[in-house]
Amino acid sequence: MAVPLRYVARNLWTRRLTTALTAGGLALVVFVFATVLMLDAGLKQTLVSTGEDDNVVAIRRGAETEIQSGISRLQANVIETHPAVALGADGRPLVSKEMLILIALTKSGATRPSNVIIRGVSPTALELRPQVRIVAGRMFKPGAAEIVVGAAIARGFEGAQIGSPMRFGQREWTVVGVFDAGGSGFDSEVWGDVELLLQAFRRPVYSSMVLRLTDPAQFERLRADVDADPRLTNEVKRERQFYADQSRALSTFITVLGLALTGFFSVGAMLGAMITMYASVANRVTEIGTLRALGFRRSTVLAAFLAEALLLGLAGGLLGVGAAALMQFASFSTVNFQTFAELSFRFALTPKIVAQTLVFSLAMGLAGGFLPSLRAARLEIVDALRAA
Repeated sequence: MAVPLRYVARNLWTRRLTTALTAGGLALVVFVFATVLMLDAGLKQTLVSTGEDDNVVAIRRGAETEIQSGISRLQANVIETHPAVALGADGRPLVSKEMLILIALTKSGATRPSNVIIRGVSPTALELRPQVRIVAGRMFKPGAAEIVVGAAIARGFEGAQIGSPMRFGQREWTVVGVFDAGGSGFDSEVWGDVELLLQAFRRPVYSSMVLRLTDPAQFERLRADVDADPRLTNEVKRERQFYADQSRALSTFITVLGLALTGFFSVGAMLGAMITMYASVANRVTEIGTLRALGFRRSTVLAAFLAEALLLGLAGGLLGVGAAALMQFASFSTVNFQTFAELSFRFALTPKIVAQTLVFSLAMGLAGGFLPSLRAARLEIVDALRAA
């Protein structure tokens, strides 16, 4: 014979104040736990969505980022003429030779400058990145001292609006357009003509190359040929994998720090749940004795109190997830540890995170309610009824 769940729920409702306070404490911990997972998911989503499935990035062998990389013009010509590289409508290889460099720009309302990525690109850059589209103004003209800025840069930095002059590389550049990259990492970049930028920064080599494959299955062939060519000191990676790797250091930092804070706070939340459940047991000794006298077994009483603790954890979990869901409307900006550049991204709430968060909240409720439930189950019938 089992205690009805309705009876368990009504016991929580009877102690509305203590239930609300305990559920609120659990909800705060759940909120921290969920936002950490959302922050990590948003970071990975931003960087992974920067890449395309059929694009490949070529960099210097051993380089972890484009800033550390270098590709000579001879090496670039060898790679772009490989049979695996797709051709555009004009018969030219779908390749963007690119240069990456960091400059300091001042954020709106800030006093200290932040690092921003300047990316020199070829005219084929937009064709290779269909998620990038000009939303205001126009694309820069090849050979002109013009630049276009990502949506996050236009929103958050001074002098990054259309028509504004921007000085770097010992010359002045004019912002002629704003592009939206669909929430990817490109939103935090400034683009200009690669050849002009190489001259301005006196760089003799490209940082990287992005190329479109005729077929994604040709990747292994391309990689094997690049590795075997003695003229090349480069390696190729699928674009999605390349940008996913860029999130590794920052993702690890966010996860470790966030889970450490969550673990610390969860101890307090579990103690709060334990105190609440102990108080519930102390106030219901006669009730427990009556249940035992009516034929309910110790295991049934234990299950009833554990169910009460789980409901308490579930209530806290739902409140915490609901509050964390509101964070999706906020954006977060930080420095990517691997590129040292400012990166803007949003919190991302996924079904997996919701499930993980609710399991975590139930686990806290169970851990906090186990000992009080065990005490309730061990009460002797005579002692419990005598307490009346």
